[in-house]
Amino acid sequence: MADGDAYVELSRRQWRDLRKNTPLTLTEDELEELRGVDDPIDLAEVTDIYLPLTRLLNLHFTGSRQRSAAVGAFLGEHEAPPPYVLGIAGSVAVGKSTTARLLHTLLARWPEHPRVDLVTTDSFLHSNKVLEERGIMHRKGFPESYDRRALVRFVAEVKAGRPSVNAPVYSHLEYDIVPGAVQTVRRPDILIVEGLNVLQPAPPAALAVNDYFDFSIYVDAKVEDIRSWYVGRFHKLRRTAFSDPKSYFQYIADLSDEEATAFAEDVWRDINERNLVENIAPTRGRAGLILRKGPDHSIRQVRLRRT
Repeated sequence: MADGDAYVELSRRQWRDLRKNTPLTLTEDELEELRGVDDPIDLAEVTDIYLPLTRLLNLHFTGSRQRSAAVGAFLGEHEAPPPYVLGIAGSVAVGKSTTARLLHTLLARWPEHPRVDLVTTDSFLHSNKVLEERGIMHRKGFPESYDRRALVRFVAEVKAGRPSVNAPVYSHLEYDIVPGAVQTVRRPDILIVEGLNVLQPAPPAALAVNDYFDFSIYVDAKVEDIRSWYVGRFHKLRRTAFSDPKSYFQYIADLSDEEATAFAEDVWRDINERNLVENIAPTRGRAGLILRKGPDHSIRQVRLRRT
């Protein structure tokens, strides 16, 4: 089956109509807290895109629970069903983190799955010390910069129903893993795993993190649009987070606008675009659903895998 045949393509209007009676449970103030840096998402997009998506995920969650119950009945077991695991992938600056935060909030407001946890794969980056020792600090975000085994082990343990599982904590301010800090996940109804490379296939004879996913989403856009968003976000961070004395990038706050633009464009070209083209975009066809954005950051099209 060709890749195009595996998906049904829906316009924004067609997708919006699949919302049915799903209520809007988010306020403008709450959305403001969930927005990413320089992300113009509004309540109309939440209504048109994310409410139908939460309805789909609720139906998929229910089906997954029913299948687990059927297997349990066959085996004569009466254990609680395993957590449902949702993966969200996409480029730097495409808005996948906003998607993850929105779904984290919206899905937790459904009575069938009130306990929802969100973990980002940034928490499984090797520390800067390890990256420097390996000579790959300049490839932070590329597949080899992550502790893949630790990430897979974490998701496997959550999926197996362990009472509590710890993940490391990453600081974007300090641009490094926080020594000794952990995020504890305690048997949620849904675990959301968000990151650049969550749809990467595994090495031979190994398991990939997406082998444990019940559903996956890829946030997509044209490369030139993401580049523009990245540079715009970089300038906003330069005026805000980067100006913090604790910031790893504090030195960037003192650059002129022209110098900062040149710096951001170099980083995009040499690191983020290269990672996108070589590693991230090729995994798009593995997703269960693709959200396609236009130049204004709004989602224009949804592609849903049929099989």
